[in-house]
Amino acid sequence: MQFDIFCELQRAKPWSKDHERRLILDTMDEAVAAERAGFDIWWQVEHHGTPEFSHSSAPELVLAAIALKTRRLRVGHAGVLAPFRINGPWRVAERAATLDILSDGRFELGLAKSGGKEFETFGVDPQMAREELREALTAIPQMWCNDTFSWNSPLLKIPERELIPKPLQQPHPRLWQTATSLEAFRMAGELGVGVLGSVLFGPLDHLKSMMVEYDRAAVESKTVVGRTANRQKGFFAFVHIANSREEAIRSGAALSSLWYVHVAPTAFKVPRKVLWDIIRQGLNPQLVRDQIQSGTLTENDPTDLADDPKEIPVIALLKRMARGEKVSFEEAHEVVEPLDSVIIGDVDHCLKKIKAFREIGVDRMMCLMQFGHVAHEDVLRSIRIAGDHLIPQFAK
Repeated sequence: MQFDIFCELQRAKPWSKDHERRLILDTMDEAVAAERAGFDIWWQVEHHGTPEFSHSSAPELVLAAIALKTRRLRVGHAGVLAPFRINGPWRVAERAATLDILSDGRFELGLAKSGGKEFETFGVDPQMAREELREALTAIPQMWCNDTFSWNSPLLKIPERELIPKPLQQPHPRLWQTATSLEAFRMAGELGVGVLGSVLFGPLDHLKSMMVEYDRAAVESKTVVGRTANRQKGFFAFVHIANSREEAIRSGAALSSLWYVHVAPTAFKVPRKVLWDIIRQGLNPQLVRDQIQSGTLTENDPTDLADDPKEIPVIALLKRMARGEKVSFEEAHEVVEPLDSVIIGDVDHCLKKIKAFREIGVDRMMCLMQFGHVAHEDVLRSIRIAGDHLIPQFAK
């Protein structure tokens, strides 16, 4: 299993006057530290109009800066928002090839369907988004590899043209698809691209069922959209490694993970119930989205915040946060610590958690280390400890 960093360009309020500049510069420092520690890929998200959650609206520029400050660390976009009104496939292919050259062949391309608030921002038709993602994944490697390219479909029409520049990697950079639902995992497996998932607070059993679906689709499918298949499975999780349990508590990482799950529904205009049901029972998010579109699930149901003595502890804390109540570092850590998908604690505790990911077949551990209120200095320390004590234990 290999170790990557997953970055949202995120910092919770309160913000300083120059917080945007400071955040980007801190991210550069963390990327350099990640290379020194032995991490393999730096993954950068793409989000728009979500200042309270992510400042990563121009990830290609950030990745280019990271590529020029490093020599070995690979740079990955996870993922380009694929609906055509946000990013046309031709422009994605051009920017990706340029980044591959700037990084000396260290680029990884992931595509994402997106949704919610970002669909509204760019006027995306939700009914067409998944098919546009599929078409982009199919067309882009042909743009890279063929001398000339043309395309004529109901979704995309491009007259015969030559795409420049071509990527440095041969036959082309690895292709990935971000996924949160069984349908998305099946699609990635069918197309022969790597899958990048997330667990948040969900159980590893749910994650394993997604991977089984991916593998089944990969075996049954005869399609590979690129010149070569990528069958790797990567997952991002909250990760903060400290010298002791007490140090981990003082960092506020556990509370920051709760903050992340608390803020995300508001930032992306997704009902809290979507994330909460995933945490409770590993429910397919697509089913909840279908309920929203059909009108059977309201976007904000006041009863979602009511106390329930039978509620699982992590949801109970999220309800308190949603009601504006204070949650301490200590109680947040006590609740988050037992979750098998959250890796926050001392080295031995985190090692045990990471081994569980490897045992279910995860190829890439994508460590989300810069999140919520976790201080830059604590992120750097976590990266260093991972390099000293964890990454060597999983090396081939």
